Amino acid sequence: MSVHPLSTSPAIDPISQAKVHLAAAHRLAVFHDLEQGIDNHFTVTVPGRDDHYLILPFGLHWSEARASDMIVFDESGNTLEGEGDVELSALCIHAPIHRISGAQVVLHTHQTWAVALNMLKNNRLVPASQTAAYFHGHVAYDDNYAGNADSLEEGERLARLIGDKHIMFMKNHGVLVTGQTIAQAYRRLYMLERVCRAQILAMGSGQPLEIIPDAIVAKVQAPSQNDRHRGKRDLMYFEAMMRVLDRQMPGYAD
Repeated sequence: MSVHPLSTSPAIDPISQAKVHLAAAHRLAVFHDLEQGIDNHFTVTVPGRDDHYLILPFGLHWSEARASDMIVFDESGNTLEGEGDVELSALCIHAPIHRISGAQVVLHTHQTWAVALNMLKNNRLVPASQTAAYFHGHVAYDDNYAGNADSLEEGERLARLIGDKHIMFMKNHGVLVTGQTIAQAYRRLYMLERVCRAQILAMGSGQPLEIIPDAIVAKVQAPSQNDRHRGKRDLMYFEAMMRVLDRQMPGYAD
């Protein structure tokens, strides 16, 4: 099995790799129908700097994202490197969450099936499938939509709400996913959309859902000592998807 050369080459420095992976994540969001053109936002902390963040400048379509497009910004909204600006809600949501939660990666989208679930009065994700079981206990809920995020205080509120969890359901709004690597966070985002779609479709049948018992959920979430790919699955998935991009949407690493 081949791996992606941009993930394994010793010649690529951590900042350059972060830019390549961030560009790839944007294009994958288009490939997987998780995006809204130029809106929504993905950020990653600049390696070696806890208070500087990488983002695609506002106004570029996600399908055209390139590593060289990424700008560096700070919590004051200043563009420190590159050309372009950070969008206001991206600044207000992401910078405080990075600062308070310590998450290296913050992904926020209005992806279709997750939004559909968050339009419901009862928007709770339930462990009714094996994949959904992985998310059980790791989702925070913001049940008080208050309009567009236009202040750092809103991001601080969201950071306190998400706490030690890595997913937030935002009622009437969208979802937010965090991670320590872009590969980890993006795989969570992708799988989250799959389980939201499955739950909405199952609910549409009108039949009751079969909820997996807590003891079995705990077993699903427990890492297996016999898993030879333990700790490697996120990167393996992301590398595989970058190879797909190389065939279908090349140019993200430029």
